[in-house]
Amino acid sequence: MSNLTNQVLDRLDPSSIQAIAAQLGIDPSQAQAAIQQAVPLVVGGLARNAATDGGADAVHTAATAHSGLDIGSILGSVLGGAGNAGGGSILGGMLGGGASNTGGGLPGGIDPGAILGSIFGNRQDQATQGLGQASGLGTQNAGQLLAILAPIVMSVLGSMSQRQGLNPGGLGGALAQENQRIQQSGNGGLLGAVLDQDGDGQLGLGDLLKVGAEMLGGARGRA
Repeated sequence: MSNLTNQVLDRLDPSSIQAIAAQLGIDPSQAQAAIQQAVPLVVGGLARNAATDGGADAVHTAATAHSGLDIGSILGSVLGGAGNAGGGSILGGMLGGGASNTGGGLPGGIDPGAILGSIFGNRQDQATQGLGQASGLGTQNAGQLLAILAPIVMSVLGSMSQRQGLNPGGLGGALAQENQRIQQSGNGGLLGAVLDQDGDGQLGLGDLLKVGAEMLGGARGRA
């Protein structure tokens, strides 16, 4: 598992995982297992974007903007809607009002939906569907989980980039190494199924179910 992935997971203490589980209506142990699948997916999406010079510039700019944000504040805003003018959680407003949200209430006016769209582009639906199938969360919960985790991953990435003094090229190279470690660690199956398709927009359901079975020790996805 990649260094960045470990840093993100280390920031999510048991109380954070419990809060996420409550938001999704699932058991904390299931939430933790799904988080361990979702974070490498987000990191891999960032690595794919940063593979070109222009993409690396964009990821570096976004990561810098997120640097230093408090994880507890992000979770509190996304899950609890502190300061959200419409009431309820920002997630609820985002999911109920379409792909975009003003982001009011999140530190720095950050919009989880916009972050997801930037990371996955036209493969956001594939990412959500794939995670939902591989983790057993279902598409809706998987989408919520990715929206929760995306700003957290960006915050940790921004802090890491500043701490190491990475320019856009250095950040792109670091993410490429992260992606390689994810692939080698056994967490690359879902990432490959979602992001490394031939561009025809067709998600291999059978392959994803196989990925889910492998990730969960064969407990799911087998006929």
